[in-house]
Amino acid sequence: MDYRENAPVDEWSRDGGVGAQYFSQQAVGRLLKPAGIDLPADMPLPEKLEHVQKLGDDRARRIYETIGVYFGYTIAHYADFYDIRNMLVLGRVMSGDGGEILLAMANEVLQGEFPEIAERIRFHIPGETEKRHGQAIAAASLPALREKIS
Repeated sequence: MDYRENAPVDEWSRDGGVGAQYFSQQAVGRLLKPAGIDLPADMPLPEKLEHVQKLGDDRARRIYETIGVYFGYTIAHYADFYDIRNMLVLGRVMSGDGGEILLAMANEVLQGEFPEIAERIRFHIPGETEKRHGQAIAAASLPALREKIS
């Protein structure tokens, strides 16, 4: 989703600019300093996310709003390639009030900039426990392959 040559690189795929860098704890970690939140550099990302989730102040709100803007514009970009009608929104970053702020901002971007896309997309948000286990839920929903891929 980020086409810059110096886009953040995903530690698993080694690809640059992937969504995981913008919609997850990695994004929260990168947005701490611009939001005015100072945490130890060696603090693990899950703990940084937990800290932000507990803050509940304007600094935390700005982080979630920024991620929501990323999400809204990326959905519109993905809609250039896919006929998106339903989106299952998962992940720990979606937990609590922050997730509601994030999704509200994404909706605001879509409705303001891409009303035709906003009109057709329906977000599906599971309960708190299911949100936090997003990767497992996504993996479990994949169809079985019938042929072995070499």
